[in-house]
Amino acid sequence: MHISEGVLSLPVLLTGAGLTAVGTAWALKRLDYNQIPRTAILSSVFFVASLIHVPVGPSSMHLILNGLTGIILGPTCILAILVALFLQAVLFQFGGLTTLGVNTMIMAGPALICGLIFYVLPVKFRKNILVNFCLGSLAVLGSGLLVAVSLACSGEAFLPAARLIIMAHIPIMVVEGIIASLTVSFLYKVRPEMIERGENG
Repeated sequence: MHISEGVLSLPVLLTGAGLTAVGTAWALKRLDYNQIPRTAILSSVFFVASLIHVPVGPSSMHLILNGLTGIILGPTCILAILVALFLQAVLFQFGGLTTLGVNTMIMAGPALICGLIFYVLPVKFRKNILVNFCLGSLAVLGSGLLVAVSLACSGEAFLPAARLIIMAHIPIMVVEGIIASLTVSFLYKVRPEMIERGENG
């Protein structure tokens, strides 16, 4: 779901960069020393999962796992996603440095929201497979909508591509919902401390 360079308008690029800068500063303040290894692992998972791309107009379709990243990391999901996107832009030219802020906002914003929703739910709902399926799916939907908004704000010529991107990610929403629900259920059985990170984590 990377947006390539040379596509977005300057106001969209600046807005994305500004929001990502604010979010990164906030996440760094909330980053605990004990969270660094977990954040690095999730950044690696995000990096690998989104390496296989299927081109869709000016964007691309691939696994994202941002919902799962948000559930496990909470606010520090912004850092994990930013680092992974930066490495992808530098090493593989996925997205780009000028669109790094927008792409981070697109993927980390819904991840953060899903993570916050997860932790305000009672524990019995956190363990519910359907709830976690919805969170994993909604994160992808949120990213798709943000891509569409970013393209739409950059010119009417991108409106057809914006609609196509949302439709193309419906199958990925289902897959990511399944992955999120199964992973959270598994972690609750074998490593519950990775999920119950605490309200201040």
